[in-house]
Amino acid sequence: MLPIELRIDRARRLLRMIEQDRPLLAMRVAPLSLEQQNSVKSYAELLEVRTRAEIQRLLKEQKFTPPSD
Repeated sequence: MLPIELRIDRARRLLRMIEQDRPLLAMRVAPLSLEQQNSVKSYAELLEVRTRAEIQRLLKEQKFTPPSD
């Protein structure tokens, strides 16, 4: 299993990518139907929420995990 610090870093990196991609996502889905646009945007929002929750879970776990070398 990956060290907790690396898992936190990866989750934070994913969250930054999602946040930075928000304006571009709207442009990429513009050609799609309204239903498809809503579906894609909803999925992106869900992914962001889950990633934030995962970061919080990992930070709590880190408090009880000895530092890795």
